[in-house]
Amino acid sequence: MEVVRVPALSDNYVWLLHEPKSGLTAVVDPSEAPPVTAALKERGWTPSYIINTHHHFDHTGGNLELKKQYQGLQIVGPRADAARIPGIDVQLGDGDTWQFGQLTARVFDTPGHTRGHITYWFPDAQALFPGDTLFALGCGRLFEGDAPTMWSSLSKLLPLPRDTLVYCAHEYTQSNARFAVHIDPNNQALAARKTAIDEARSKDEPTVPSLLGDELDTNPFLRPGDGGIRASVGAGSDTADQEVFRRVRAAKDSFRG
Repeated sequence: MEVVRVPALSDNYVWLLHEPKSGLTAVVDPSEAPPVTAALKERGWTPSYIINTHHHFDHTGGNLELKKQYQGLQIVGPRADAARIPGIDVQLGDGDTWQFGQLTARVFDTPGHTRGHITYWFPDAQALFPGDTLFALGCGRLFEGDAPTMWSSLSKLLPLPRDTLVYCAHEYTQSNARFAVHIDPNNQALAARKTAIDEARSKDEPTVPSLLGDELDTNPFLRPGDGGIRASVGAGSDTADQEVFRRVRAAKDSFRG
């Protein structure tokens, strides 16, 4: 599967997916139509699908315009939030699969950021599209869910292969890294990753996708069992992981570094 990054708005990434054996193309979370249309035209691709992770306008704002432009385009999205997905045709939920040419996506319900968020995993393409559930060195804010809900959602992604590429939807990595080293200051892998991120951003280079293995080693939101992180948020060895996660999320919400 070929994956193309399309920058949109101020910090969004829309992803174009092209499955070469079938010639099918899908658009992941189109925040706006014009840059997507331009990228499709440049490659001579015609989209058959939009796949949405959640309802926020910066992920669905281009849905209806693209549906008007491309005859037969189907919009795929979360069953749990179908009423808020503009133009939805196909509704998916936890445990479902979705066929994209020769590739099969597995679907996870991952609420927390919104109540109806889903994540798509293409095992054979080693590709994960978590929307705003999981970011490089971060996770989504809890707008419509609580910490136990979001931790349960993130926990579904922890067992996936370490070589999975995480195609999140925003370029938030540099600010996330500043918080991560604040709450996990003794993590040498994290320090090295932050240096590489700062260098990339100084050249206006993207930091997404990231490797799930790197997230497992350095993303504080995926590591509530780590003793150093627990100490940073005043949690003991008997504190539940979801409570440690809640404290880390609250610390990020108030972080001004």
